Amino acid sequence: MSAFKEADQTEKAYQKQDAIFIGKSRAVKAKKGSMRYYKSIGLGFKTPKEAIEGNYVDKKCPFTGNVSIRGRILKGMIISHKMKRTIVVRRDYLQFVSKYRRFEKRHSNMSVHCSPCFQNLCEGDVVTIGQCRPLSKTVKFNVLEHQPTKNKSLNVKKIFRVF
Repeated sequence: MSAFKEADQTEKAYQKQDAIFIGKSRAVKAKKGSMRYYKSIGLGFKTPKEAIEGNYVDKKCPFTGNVSIRGRILKGMIISHKMKRTIVVRRDYLQFVSKYRRFEKRHSNMSVHCSPCFQNLCEGDVVTIGQCRPLSKTVKFNVLEHQPTKNKSLNVKKIFRVF
């Protein structure tokens, strides 16, 4: 018998991974260990340990779900993580004004899907995000990598930082 470990049931609907068949009558011989679907997204990014060993189900996760990363790879700073599985990332950039021959500071905020495999995210952390298909009205990017901040005392909503 294969080692099937059921996912955390915290939603109204039954949570299971689409790529795993859990019926007993035609159970396919799985790899030794657990029956959990995960994949490498490529592009030099490692699959997080929590995505391999975790117990969550997220169909919008690039490591365990049905989402492919293509297009742009960007970096930004987290300014809000109040939504469920979604964070707001601030991207700062310099815009050249030809009349004055100077650069002006600008920024843009974007909503990004954050998989449950990235734990302990807080404001001020730097994340690498990758473009994917539209996941909702405003979410078109997914978190691929997380680098914690060293100085927690900064006001991250106003700080200008170019990557």
